[in-house]
Amino acid sequence: MDGPGYERRCGFVALVGAPNAGKSTLTNHLVGAKVSIVTHKAQTTRSRIRGIAMVGDAQIILVDTPGIFRPKRRLDRAMVHAAWAGAGDADVIVLVADAARGRVDEDTRGIIEALKANGQRAVLALNKVDGMKRERLLPIAAEFSELFDFDAVFMISALTGSGCDDLKKLLAERMPKGPWHYPEDELSDLPMRLMAAEVTREQVFLKLHDELPYEATVETDIWTERDDGSVRIDQTIYVERDNQRMIVLGKGGRKIREMGQLSREQLEAMLERRVHLFLFVKVREDWQEDRERFTTWGLEWDV
Repeated sequence: MDGPGYERRCGFVALVGAPNAGKSTLTNHLVGAKVSIVTHKAQTTRSRIRGIAMVGDAQIILVDTPGIFRPKRRLDRAMVHAAWAGAGDADVIVLVADAARGRVDEDTRGIIEALKANGQRAVLALNKVDGMKRERLLPIAAEFSELFDFDAVFMISALTGSGCDDLKKLLAERMPKGPWHYPEDELSDLPMRLMAAEVTREQVFLKLHDELPYEATVETDIWTERDDGSVRIDQTIYVERDNQRMIVLGKGGRKIREMGQLSREQLEAMLERRVHLFLFVKVREDWQEDRERFTTWGLEWDV
């Protein structure tokens, strides 16, 4: 029941930044649960995943956009287009930058120029400040402030949560008055089948990042609710070449069993019930040029 003086707020916050700046880790920290794929590889977020954070009477809908970089392939172009579309729809834009780089990198500089050209406002979150001395941080913050007039600057560690509560408080205050878009206990609007595929895709990246940089994707083929309350999930890992299929399987199927176990454990924690996960590997040479895949990820084909 809404009490006296109770006024709901709700709005969208776009987290933009260069690949690997820590946007997904920040999304997960602000939401308080895992909704976005996190690896040390750049460009792992393909679609705009909305995480939902609650602060008092405010609902913050976080749009974790793909990293903005110079696109080469069609998939790259679609990801960058999705990132800017997410920023255009937002009530607040947060530029997440990797402070540990010690300077404004080329991709981040390009984002700042685009923000200026579009006449957009932004908040700066200087991430990965863990263990960095103040005298090293101040010149970096000054360099950013010379390039753009940020509404506010936060020094944060998305990994440890340092500084994140202050950022979250500001975002809540900036949300426009209005009804909530989602139920209070909802964490993401990403369909569960897609979320399950993201969990397995993360394991593929973590386990095979050297041998298989970006030539793999995961799809949930079948989701079966069982009478005992558990769920059976059948997924296919798609690769582009036959030798990559052997890499995913590993000697005697060891790698795929290992990834399956880790993925299943994460899914059971997220779903709070027993999960029976079955993984298959198939070769599909042109999956990165498949229009249907783009639709599944919420990306546009003709950009």
